Amino acid sequence: MGKVYFLYSKQNVPASVEDVWKFFSNANNLLNITPPHLNLKATNEVYGDEVYAGQVMTYKVKPVLGIPLSWMTEIKHVQPQKYFVDEQRKGPYKLWHHQHHFKKIEGGTEMIDIVHYRLPMGLLGSIANQLMVKKELRKIFSYRYNKIIELFGEWKGMAVEITIK
Repeated sequence: MGKVYFLYSKQNVPASVEDVWKFFSNANNLLNITPPHLNLKATNEVYGDEVYAGQVMTYKVKPVLGIPLSWMTEIKHVQPQKYFVDEQRKGPYKLWHHQHHFKKIEGGTEMIDIVHYRLPMGLLGSIANQLMVKKELRKIFSYRYNKIIELFGEWKGMAVEITIK
């Protein structure tokens, strides 16, 4: 079956849950928080301003050596202002299950991302994870961290944690 890897990211944001949810639940904003070198482009019309269960989004992305890949995700679960879950339907991963959690805390919002992913190609996928994928995911979430600071301001104190296993 292949190893399932785990990514955990936590970031505190000095903004209300309502404002943070409004931004993250609009699928078009994913393009604003994705590093430019991935060249992520939406390839379908996204309806509405807020995610909903069953919503499908398609993209072109160039994650490795500028080679374009198609990526299709579906929003599987939504609890407004609490969480939503997207799963890859087609793309570079054998499994991609991404939970986005939002929680009101004093002074703002705690955001937690939990990603379970599996790579294709067995042992070669494991090697690729060690050499490239983990580093790339860390860069993507670090970039996103900085973009969120630009958009919402910087949290005072411990603001981010990124773990990949």
